[in-house]
Amino acid sequence: MIMPFIPFVLFAALYLFTINSMTNTLCIQKEISEEKQPKVFRTINILIMILLTSSFVRIFFT
Repeated sequence: MIMPFIPFVLFAALYLFTINSMTNTLCIQKEISEEKQPKVFRTINILIMILLTSSFVRIFFT
């Protein structure tokens, strides 16, 4: 029962890590101030988690 969840969780972790790396590059490239960077990361991470959660629900519960 837990076996199909493992690849999705690994994919989600890899995807979140990749998005955070790209966000860090964006902050450096656009010279976003140190005060605004946590808000940028938080916003993007929340949106990605909503995307991953809805994908999880759609794949495994419908």
